[in-house]
Amino acid sequence: MPAAIPNRIATQIRIDKDVYSKTKEIAKSENRNTNSQIEYFVRKGVESYEKEHGSISLPSDE
Repeated sequence: MPAAIPNRIATQIRIDKDVYSKTKEIAKSENRNTNSQIEYFVRKGVESYEKEHGSISLPSDE
């Protein structure tokens, strides 16, 4: 099993096969691995959501 990366969690998602295949091709063209490309897409989605709806406040870990 790979070593944990700080500030990252491992998760499992279900995704449409065609969307995954296209994401994999995009990742290749962007010199990223598929996981990094999915993380990039999720980050951009959150940024877009926050731009439209405002910042999402997270509870502190205290």
